[in-house]
Amino acid sequence: MSDDALPSRIRTVVIGAGPGGLAAAAELRRAGVEAVVIDKADRVGASWAGHYDRLHLHTSRGLSGLPGFRIPRRYGRWVARDDVLLYLDQYAAVHDLDVRLGVTATSVERAEGDWRVPWSRGGEHGVIAADTVVVATGYNHSPKTSGWPGLGAYTGTVLHSSAYRNPESLGARDVLVVGPGNSGAEIAADLAEAGATVSLAVRTPPNIVRRAVVGIPSQALILSMAPLPLKVQDALAGALQRVAVGDLRAYGIPKPPRGIATQQARDDVTPTLDVGLLRALKARRVTVVAAVSRFTPDAVVLADGTELRPDAVVLATGFRRGLEPLVGELGVLAPNGRPLVNAEEQLPAHPGLFFLGYSNPLTGNLRQLGIDARKIAIVISRASTRQGAKLGP
Repeated sequence: MSDDALPSRIRTVVIGAGPGGLAAAAELRRAGVEAVVIDKADRVGASWAGHYDRLHLHTSRGLSGLPGFRIPRRYGRWVARDDVLLYLDQYAAVHDLDVRLGVTATSVERAEGDWRVPWSRGGEHGVIAADTVVVATGYNHSPKTSGWPGLGAYTGTVLHSSAYRNPESLGARDVLVVGPGNSGAEIAADLAEAGATVSLAVRTPPNIVRRAVVGIPSQALILSMAPLPLKVQDALAGALQRVAVGDLRAYGIPKPPRGIATQQARDDVTPTLDVGLLRALKARRVTVVAAVSRFTPDAVVLADGTELRPDAVVLATGFRRGLEPLVGELGVLAPNGRPLVNAEEQLPAHPGLFFLGYSNPLTGNLRQLGIDARKIAIVISRASTRQGAKLGP
């Protein structure tokens, strides 16, 4: 890592020093391609540092390491947030990556056959010209909230899940958690275990799966099913759910409208991996309630007309990709904000522009980052070789 002057030109600029950006830089280095990684944060993996204290990887250590350096065994099977941060620091050091922190990429532009990345750092400003750019700013980049009527006038405590740390810092005894995805489910369990009264607002029933079944990580089981048609995956995963999770209707969660694989493919919704919610539901420490309909100045009104007056509301309503300021002018984003291409794919109008980490696969995001980083490095390396041959004697 370096705080020295940034290059004015380099083969590849990687934007983002999270797991995706680090994996891309490591694979490019292994392929002999010079790259610099820039990130506006003050440390690698900064988004992980902002997650709640209880967080562990929901995927197993053995299937979550980035290419070229495994996660150390001493971090355990389900790696804690702080150990993920240590691992990312180690990963950048082991691969001797050129990471420039505190550097904000303000846009990505195409000019005179080059990619240009304007940047700012404190009072400094500059532009890096490059043959290729890899955008890896993270799938969960910007907090997303629904536009409920009355939310702006609500006088109670409201925070997005990205701002939640632990029950003590929240300081609330009666909490409404909105959204039963992985963050919402784990935050609800965290609060319940600390003695809070927790309501969990659910619009669409989640597919809840155990993190491991008979000692086998669910991720490994999903990987074994991945080559099969969606209907077959749904049937097999559904059978495992019935055995390992059971019927949750008595606890307010009916059968989800789609199977696990179909829900992921069509709705981009991953299953909720259980890390305490099922236990809290069955102990009646978490109560499932109807979806939020609107807010009044002093209450939260649910879809069934119930009014709640919790001490705090935690919105576990997901994230946006947040790529519009960076590449929104290039026409490379779908209406939902995701890039039109991912991994080694390139748009014909924008050769040399890559996006990494925007696929959100059932088989594990960290695992897929390594696979896709390798694909990108191969494409860039081959292009570099062809370009060198053209310039040769």
